[in-house]
Amino acid sequence: MVAAGAELADEIGFSELTMGRLAERLGVRAPSLYKHIAGQDDLHRRIAGLAFDEAAVAIGTAIQGRAGRDALAAAASALRDFVLTHPGRYAATLGLTPTGPDDPVMLAGRRGIGPFEAVLRGYDIPPQEMTHALRAVRSVFHGFAHLQASGGFQWSTDVGESFEYLIDLVDRGLRSTAAEDSTDHHR
Repeated sequence: MVAAGAELADEIGFSELTMGRLAERLGVRAPSLYKHIAGQDDLHRRIAGLAFDEAAVAIGTAIQGRAGRDALAAAASALRDFVLTHPGRYAATLGLTPTGPDDPVMLAGRRGIGPFEAVLRGYDIPPQEMTHALRAVRSVFHGFAHLQASGGFQWSTDVGESFEYLIDLVDRGLRSTAAEDSTDHHR
């Protein structure tokens, strides 16, 4: 049922997904959905958890055996591909307020950032800066993918070239940050 909801969200847009539309897709009456899902919020949270897990697997698989810029490019490309392929389910991951430390969506979200943490460890990002680095990298690549998915790039310049430029820019910044930190420790 959650997978069907995620597929429908990808087709019609997450904001258009309702229990009624999901019931119609499944060929059942809406009240029968409530035997499996508590309501719209529960459906939203389950789709978000599914999306975080699917993205984590895609990104984790992409970075296997890679390091440095290659790992960064693989992770960024896998995220971008996921957003472009699954815009509805990805939209479900945005703007959720955790219900507590054991919230399944929060736990799935942590798994979702795991591959990016692995990439950043390859840049020797100090532990005290890891949260900042994760937020920066996620913001940059999320922003690019979200803009592309919503048709935000209208200029004639090739979007793929812009994406490679962004990867190079982030790679240089991460290497520079790691080098600065290393220099600071030797003083």
